[in-house]
Amino acid sequence: MPDRKMFWRIIRRLLSANRGRLFVILLALGAGATITSALLNLQVDAKRRLTTEFRVFGANVMVAPRESGRGVEIETLDEAVFKKIPQVAAGRRVPSVAFLYLIANASSYHSKKAVPAVVAGNAGYGITDILPGNYVEISSSMPHGEPNCILGVKVAAELDVHVNDRLFLEDTGRKEACHVAMIGGYGGPEDNQIFINLDIAQRLAGLPGRISLIQVSVAGTPAEIEGYITELKGDLPDVDVRPIRQFTEGEAKIYNRISGILSATVGLVLLLTALCVMAAMTNVAMERRNDVGLMKAIGGATRRVLRLFLAEAAILGLTGGVLGGAVGILLSMWLGKAVFGVAARPRLIVYPVAVALTIIVAIAGAFPLRRLASIRPAAVFRGEA
Repeated sequence: MPDRKMFWRIIRRLLSANRGRLFVILLALGAGATITSALLNLQVDAKRRLTTEFRVFGANVMVAPRESGRGVEIETLDEAVFKKIPQVAAGRRVPSVAFLYLIANASSYHSKKAVPAVVAGNAGYGITDILPGNYVEISSSMPHGEPNCILGVKVAAELDVHVNDRLFLEDTGRKEACHVAMIGGYGGPEDNQIFINLDIAQRLAGLPGRISLIQVSVAGTPAEIEGYITELKGDLPDVDVRPIRQFTEGEAKIYNRISGILSATVGLVLLLTALCVMAAMTNVAMERRNDVGLMKAIGGATRRVLRLFLAEAAILGLTGGVLGGAVGILLSMWLGKAVFGVAARPRLIVYPVAVALTIIVAIAGAFPLRRLASIRPAAVFRGEA
C-alpha cells in the first residue's frame, strides 16, 4: 500500500512538472482521437446507410422459373413458392412481392379507346416496398367493393386517366374493372405498367395459383445478402434464385471504397499523432535524466522507473481519448449533415475503440523514454549524462 501511494504521488508530480509540454502532448492526442472517432463513426454509419437506405432502389434478389429449354410457353411458378420466401434475414424485415405479368387491353370509363398494356398482378408487402417511385396522383377516396389499381405515368397519359377513374381490362374474353388509386413515376419500364391485385391478374390471365416471378429486397452487407441467396437456393432447389448484380455489386464497391479511404485516413492520423507524441517525449526524456538518476541511486529498479513513465503516457492517452472521442462523434454528426444531408448517428462501439487506440498511440509515442533505462546514476551526478 505505501508503494502504491508513492507511485501515484510520483505520477502526479510528473504530470505537474512541465505542464506546458504535457499540454502539447495532450492536445496532440486529443486532436488525433477527435479525427479518429469522427472517421470511425462515419465509417460505421456509412455501412448502416448502405445496408438499409440502399434499398430505396428496390429489389436486389429475383426468384424466377428455371428455364426448361422447351420455348413453347412462358414459364410460371406455383404461388406456393412465394410462401416459402423467408421474411426475416439477420434480424431485418425482408419485403418480397410476387408478380404475374400479362398483356391486356385497357380502356377507361369515359373513353372507348382500348390500349394494349402490361398488367402486373402483385401480392406481398406492397408494391411501394419493391418499386419505390414518385406518386404524382393519389386518390383520397376508395370505393367499396371495387379493387384498386396503380398506373405508371406513361400508360396513364396514354389512356388519359386520372385517380378515381374506372379502368377496364380485357384478355381473351375475360374482363375485370378497377379503381385508379395512384399514378406514379418509377423511371423504368414500370411507367408503362398497370399494377393490380394478384388474384385479379390470375383470373384475367386464366392462370389460377400461378406467378411469373418474385422480387425480394434484402438489406445487409454484401456477404449477408449472398448468405441469404445461398440459403434461399437450398430451400428452393427447383427455381432460379439470382441477385440483381447492379445493386449488390454496386453496394459492395461503394462500401469497400468508403471503408478503405476512411481506414487509411485513420491509420495516417494515428501515425502522425504517434510521431508528435514521440517528438515531445524525446524532450521530456532529456529533461528527466537527473530525476531518473536519483531514482536509481536510491534503489529504484529500471522496470519500476519505466512503469512510471508508461503510466504517465497511458493517463495522457486516456484523457485525450475520452475528450477527443466525444468531440469526434459530435464532429461526425456535423460532417454527415454537411456532406450527406443527414446527420450520422452516434455509434457506441466507436467511443471505446477510439479511446483504446489513443492509449496505444500514447504508449507507443513514449518509446523515447526507454532511453532513460540506460542512464547510470554516477554519470548523472558527475554531469556526464
